[in-house]
Amino acid sequence: EDEQIVAEIMERRFFPNQAYKTWEGFHFAGHEIRITEATDCYGAVVWPSALVLCYFLETHSKQCNLVDKNVIEIGAGTGLVSIVASLLGAFVTATDLPELLGNLQYNILQNTKQKCKHQPCVKELSWGIDLEKNFPRSSCHFDYIMAADVVYHHPFLDELLLTFDHLCKNDTVILWAMKFRLENENRFVDRFQTLFDLEMISNFPSLNIALYKAMRKDRMKA
Repeated sequence: EDEQIVAEIMERRFFPNQAYKTWEGFHFAGHEIRITEATDCYGAVVWPSALVLCYFLETHSKQCNLVDKNVIEIGAGTGLVSIVASLLGAFVTATDLPELLGNLQYNILQNTKQKCKHQPCVKELSWGIDLEKNFPRSSCHFDYIMAADVVYHHPFLDELLLTFDHLCKNDTVILWAMKFRLENENRFVDRFQTLFDLEMISNFPSLNIALYKAMRKDRMKA
């Protein structure tokens, strides 16, 4: 079953016939999505975890109805997940580091203009920095936080956890696609579970990717 579903997920990716083209193509939410990548940084490449999350959003659109929902994607990179969520009816805020925003904005605009109920917005978010200033708890309420492949060999895992904690209200649902690589990064899952109830909703051993759903542990008390 794993190999069959993984094959179906990967079939959503296609490449242009002309070798000089710099984009990759994807089929999700009834649309052909063209993503421009850059090879000089991790954040400007589409990783398989993003495809896994997009596939889930599309194939579970009834159980996970995004229409008119307020969604934020952290570490949006090229914007594929944000684009698919927008095409499925959500109001999306796509976030990443300042040096990635130009390419992110380009991809989102090219693939969502006049196609979506709500035009998504792009905003800078450096994990752990100026969270209350840029995303005040009193006025920011997200129904969903989405993240694909945000845990890898980088020195900002503490800041990432802080960002999840700041953005997540008691009724916020986190959808997080995680590729397991090194033990140090994998331990982040244990730390994450000190704050959030975590449920694995899909697992793809052939890709070393798991898809999680999470909510705050203290939501019932509140």
